[in-house]
Formats: sequence, structure tokens, C-alpha cells
Amino acid sequence: MTSDGTPKVSFLVALDAGSDLFWVPCDCVQCAPLSSSYYSSLDKDLNEYNPSGSSTSKTISCSHQLCELGTNCPNPRQQCPYTINYYSDDTSTSGFLVEDILHLLPGHSDVSNKSVKAPVVIGCGSKQTGGYLSGVAPDGLLGLGLGEISVASFLAKAGYIRNSFSLCFNEDDSGRLLFGDQGIAGQQTTPFLPLHGKNLTYIVGVDACCIESLCLDNTDFQMLVDSGSSFSYLPAQIFEKVANEFDRQVNASKSSFEGYPWQYCYKSSSNGVPKLPSFTLKFATSKSFVVKNPVFVIYGTQGAVGFCFAVQPMDGDIGTIGQNFMTGYQIVYDRENFKMGWSQSNCKDLDGRAPPNPSGNNSSSNSLPTTEQQSAPNSRAVAPAVAGRTPSKSSATCLSCLAKLFSLMLIAHFS
Repeated sequence: MTSDGTPKVSFLVALDAGSDLFWVPCDCVQCAPLSSSYYSSLDKDLNEYNPSGSSTSKTISCSHQLCELGTNCPNPRQQCPYTINYYSDDTSTSGFLVEDILHLLPGHSDVSNKSVKAPVVIGCGSKQTGGYLSGVAPDGLLGLGLGEISVASFLAKAGYIRNSFSLCFNEDDSGRLLFGDQGIAGQQTTPFLPLHGKNLTYIVGVDACCIESLCLDNTDFQMLVDSGSSFSYLPAQIFEKVANEFDRQVNASKSSFEGYPWQYCYKSSSNGVPKLPSFTLKFATSKSFVVKNPVFVIYGTQGAVGFCFAVQPMDGDIGTIGQNFMTGYQIVYDRENFKMGWSQSNCKDLDGRAPPNPSGNNSSSNSLPTTEQQSAPNSRAVAPAVAGRTPSKSSATCLSCLAKLFSLMLIAHFS
């Protein structure tokens, strides 16, 4: 309960570094089921947000700097609509923008144990389509991109955190999100690269792909570091080289499994999944990123019946580092220095400590950061209609693999 007696509403939201807007199911016209009986991974019903039931909710009008005036927003006093079209399976979300107070838990090292109350803009998602109706992100999605409208941008520009965050993915499908975290001393790093001359999203350069000790020729390309994708993608020509070499070195019989999207699948032996050849991405900084989990194991009634090289080909020259490649690591999105960091972690060894609040601003506020605070070099105002401008391959790309659905989520509270 808040101080005025208004109950807090919790949401279990998916995390997506490939898009910006934080949206939740709200005043639903067309939303995924929210009953726990629909999802085998849940033991309680999910929530629908109702702005009229929140004492701290505020309308975002068409005249707001984060709302681009256009054919869908002709009146400056009209409530600002948004529509985001994601890359996979005709998946989209639409509704209206609102402001509300997000309650964030402190790190374990914070003796005050007081939550931070931060004003943010969120999407009141009244209508979802495609994979979202199938339950890919039934309780919403937290965009962690570089756009002005993302929660990470609001928190940093308001002085609540350093301009950085980290995600940790454990092998048991648990994980952690730490706002303000810049990683540990000694972690490996590689710079994020500009896209079309601008710092638009989280892209890293790959010099070569290696299977065991063999580094393949002509496998230099770029990859989007996207937690919103359950699995990973390589440009088609790179994929063929990597998958063929993986196939040559793996000690198993090739097979196929109905309902799974991957091209290179294998039968398990009586001893289960055999020892697999390692897969390494050589980054342009001569740093090596060893992919700890490049396969998806398929289970039957008697245990593991097979496994697939959990990578798919894609058009274009930019691949995707998805959640499966991040497993076993703490991945740092250092937006302040525009670089990616990584270090091995089981996520349980993180103490939740984030760098101190740079401005000392721990007070609650009912207004958004000022225009000056929201403007910064290398940043740009993002119209709600294009807040998800980076192609986001959400878990909808593998609806048969819903074991990954709740692999890493954030519990968010609104007043």
C-alpha cells in the first residue's frame, strides 16, 4: 500500500534491450490471458494496469516532447497514442502513453532498504497482436534501449543511477537486472558500435566465429545484443559456415524434431547430450566471448532425446546475441561509456550493489525530468510510434519453446 492507502500493482514483465518503451496490459481490449491457469510457469494471476485506479497516474498529451504530432495525434490536448510493431510474427502493442511512479528495490548493500520512487512514462497497452496474444509477454515488456522514453534513460537523466545497467542470466532460467551497475573490475569489454553514424542501439563487432580452435575465414560481421530474443541469429552466409563446422565436429547423428525451428538437430545417446564443440565469438577488440549454451535440449518422457544448435540464419548483415548466448554471464550495458562488459556469473553471487546515486537525488517526484535533463549528446527523442524501431525478435520466434518465456523478468510496482 502507498502512503495514501492506494494499493501497489505488481507486474511480471519481460526485459528487452532491443526496444525502448515499457508497456503493460492496460484497459484491455485485446490482451493475452492473465490467469495463472493458462501458464504452467505461474502460481498466481497476472495483473492489468488501470490508470484511473492509480493516484499517481498522469495523462501524456500529444503536446508532450515524447509524443510526435501526426495524423494519429492532431490535437495537442489529446492523449498521446502509441503503436509499436515488432519484427516477429506480426507482433505489436498499441494504446496510450501515461506517466506513473515506478517503485524500484534497492541493492542489498543499501542499508536504508527504502525503495526508489521514480516517475516514468509507460505504455497503457490496450491491444496486443501476434506473439503477444499467444503469451510471449503476457504482463508486459520493459524496453531497455537507448531511446529517451526508456526507463533506463529516465532513471539516469533524473540522477537516480549511473547511466548503465546489467543483466545476468543463470542456467536455471533465473536472472537479475541491476540498474546503475557498471560491472566488476577485470570484466572483459568491447565497444558498442554506431549504426548509420549514430548511437541508436547495442551493436558489437565480431571479427571471427570459432568452433573449438578453428576460427572460420570471412566471418566478420556485427551483432545486436538483445535480451528480448530468447535465441540467437547469424547472417545467413555466416550461419552456414558456422553450422556446417559445428555439424562436422559434433559427435551425434543428425535428426529432426517437429515443432522446433532449428536446422541442425541431433539425437541424444544413451548417455544424454555428448560433449559439444565450443563456440566462440572473437570481438573486434581481440576479446573472446565463449558461448556457453549454444544448444537447446529436447526432452521426452525418458529424459533428453535430442538437441539442436539453437541459432538461426537471418537476412541482412547484422546478427543477434540472444538470451541463450548470454547464459552464464553478467552482461553490462554501459551506456555512459558506450561499451558492453561481460563476466562469468551464476547471478547468485551478485550482491545487488550499484554505484551511488550521482546526484544524491533519492526523493520522490511526481513530475518527469525536465527537457534539459532528458536531452543529452548522442541521444534522441523517440516518438512513441517508433519506440520499438530496432527489429525486436521476441520469444515469439519460438512459440514451441515457452520454457524460455519467464527466463528473466522484472517485478515492477506501480502506485
